[in-house]
Amino acid sequence: MSCWLICIKVLLPKTKYKIYMDQVNFLRRHGLFDAKIPRYTSYPPANRFEPGVGQRVQSNWLGNVETSKPISTYVHIPFCRRLCWFCACRTQGTQTLKPVESYVDTLLTEIDLVTREHLPQKLSMARLHLGGGTPTLLNAKLMDRLLSHLYGAFDCSEGFEFSVEIDPTDASSDVLRELFRWKMARASVGVQDFEPKVQQAIGRCQSFEITRDIVRELRRGGVASLNIDLLYGLPFQSVESLIRTLDQVVSLGPDRLALYGYAHVPHVSKRQVMIATETLPSPERRFEMSQIAKERLIAFGYVPIGLDHFALPHDSLAKAARTNQMTRNFQGYTDDPCETLLGFGASAISKFQQGFVQNAVATSAYQQRIQSDGLAGHKGYRLSSEDVFVAALIDGIMCNGTIQTAAVLDRFSGSAEELNEITDDLLSVFPELLLADEQGLSLRLEMAAAARLISAHLDTSRQQDHIHSLAV
Repeated sequence: MSCWLICIKVLLPKTKYKIYMDQVNFLRRHGLFDAKIPRYTSYPPANRFEPGVGQRVQSNWLGNVETSKPISTYVHIPFCRRLCWFCACRTQGTQTLKPVESYVDTLLTEIDLVTREHLPQKLSMARLHLGGGTPTLLNAKLMDRLLSHLYGAFDCSEGFEFSVEIDPTDASSDVLRELFRWKMARASVGVQDFEPKVQQAIGRCQSFEITRDIVRELRRGGVASLNIDLLYGLPFQSVESLIRTLDQVVSLGPDRLALYGYAHVPHVSKRQVMIATETLPSPERRFEMSQIAKERLIAFGYVPIGLDHFALPHDSLAKAARTNQMTRNFQGYTDDPCETLLGFGASAISKFQQGFVQNAVATSAYQQRIQSDGLAGHKGYRLSSEDVFVAALIDGIMCNGTIQTAAVLDRFSGSAEELNEITDDLLSVFPELLLADEQGLSLRLEMAAAARLISAHLDTSRQQDHIHSLAV
């Protein structure tokens, strides 16, 4: 028996070890360990966005936003003082604030263009999220300029929530006080791993003590919901080191945790060439890490949410999961109820009822488009009725592990025959995964890790059907 199997056999109870081995054998047989499957934070995934859906389409969709409902807003800050090698986000390094100041000027112009010239009227926002990159790289003056402009451009709806991604190594007390002044209610703190050898291998040195001090400051400032991001599958990472990191993270008292699998894509993110492939754990070892971590967090009282999130029972995400009101967006699982998301900044994605529009990805291209008095939309996707139908099925599998027949038919009248064909197909392809009853299909709890396999099958089979229909 290999050393990793010995390790997990020791750490898991006998019954759960058998379930684990059944999962491994099934996932290996269906190729999950070898496949490159999207995370399905949107449907279709962003890699299917098309260049023809740009500024003109963006303008039209903005002009038709339903004004009676609140919207969500996302602002992307694509700058970091250091570029972590593991990261595949759209970011760039800077040691001065000069390019950041110029970028914020462009952001303010974009906000004005969207709200004054393209939206039908002033809207209410239910959510505001600052992401990156490193939003806390902004100094207090820049942060105040940005937030005062946003709060002036939109009203805040009842239950409004403001959230920010925090880098503990680049978050001054001045900028945190500014965020508190603007009523930041949620914060997401990046950790990834606390082991020094792992941190050195991914170019992110961040001590537990620095992280603990920032968490304390966030709590004192009024942050009611704290999320911490972790990664498994990192170079030199082991089950034992991941457990040590989990224990340290849990001691900080986060309300939520996101435990993502590291995606090694140096052909997409050039900085990842700094990470030697031979230092990465095997796919089976990665899966072992995820399952041991899951059991550890459950023992600490966290509720597993979907594939890779965990929350304490009191948290709104756990409540949304219990009531089947959870969904997915480009940040992962969310309890955000808004149908429309307006993204500002380079590479930001907006979601409309009609589809998606992504701003120009490169910061220079984004700024050039805005400074030319145009919108920044560069590519996107028009949703067909078929896309919306498939998106609902994938959302159900990814969020709740179910395809509920009545709920789908209520939303998509006349689809009963098509839905029956889809469920029959899924049962024939994945008989070990799914249970069928009068409610529809449900994913076996012990096979939750295979939700992306089912989603990928729904995705590719619908694409093939579409291609076939065009050929006929």
